[in-house]
Amino acid sequence: MKNIAIIGAGPAGIEAASILASQHKVTLFEKEERPLTNIRNKAMLFPDFSSAEELADQLEAKLQHPNITLLAQTAVTGLQRQDGGWQVTDDKGGRQTFDQVLLTTGYRVFDASRKEELGYGIYKGVITSLDLEKMVKEGRIVNTMGDTPKQIVFLQCVGSRDEKSGNNYCSKVCCVTAVKQAIEVKKLSPSTNVHIFYMDLRMWGQGFEEMYRTAQEEYNVRFVRGRISEAAATYDGRVQLKAEDTLMGLPLNMNTDLLVLMVGMCASDGTQQLAKATGIDGLYGFAQSKDEHLNDNLTSQEGLFVAGSCKRPMSVNDTIQDARSAALAML
Repeated sequence: MKNIAIIGAGPAGIEAASILASQHKVTLFEKEERPLTNIRNKAMLFPDFSSAEELADQLEAKLQHPNITLLAQTAVTGLQRQDGGWQVTDDKGGRQTFDQVLLTTGYRVFDASRKEELGYGIYKGVITSLDLEKMVKEGRIVNTMGDTPKQIVFLQCVGSRDEKSGNNYCSKVCCVTAVKQAIEVKKLSPSTNVHIFYMDLRMWGQGFEEMYRTAQEEYNVRFVRGRISEAAATYDGRVQLKAEDTLMGLPLNMNTDLLVLMVGMCASDGTQQLAKATGIDGLYGFAQSKDEHLNDNLTSQEGLFVAGSCKRPMSVNDTIQDARSAALAML
């Protein structure tokens, strides 16, 4: 029976732990007070609008296994090869040596305040997709005055596919998340006009194209191929937008109650720190696997494995499937 450390108690870490615990002792490190923070911040999941909270509860129940030890509020600060194993150092001064380590340190969202021209953190009417998700969870969409918004504009690719921010990659889930949130807004507030500004829509998953069509045909969500160059506040608390319809080749000026920035996925601080410390750091701070085809859960370091969005942007479903693959590679 091996002693295995898993760093990060998100969907990847928990799913892998539940499989590995059938044969090995697993210690699961989680820096937050409770596992699955990123999922619990969501209201519903695409494409079936199932409850994110219910999924989180089902995943967390898998931790009730005698071979799993969860160390919550314990951040891993050091990871190094030692005596054929891996020494894990945490922020409480603990040091333990494990036979194998699985890195499942996940992601963080792009800091929208870096895009100063869009006004996040400057104008109250400019929010992120996470901010809107909180409103959806509470069951009420409001503008800066606490009233039902007459108009909401979503802007895709904030911090993704953007040379200025240094992130040239696609975050994969932003397109479908905007469509999901647009439908959620229309369900809660049918009278609100909703526009989505996009570069191109990447509805790559099963059921995603159907969501896109439903948003247009049943909820009258309007899609604009274009970019927003600047946001500014108006005297009545709304947001004035300067934009371009790149399909028509025309400039656009419009006001909205809320501008929702669809923030991309970035490598988490833990991912960047531990990947660099162990020599498996790849592009944009994500962890680098041995190869993406046959050895995507292995790394260049013996006994060190990776799973989930610490490698690249992934959906929840992809993350769970990848964690199962990692667990099989480690058994």
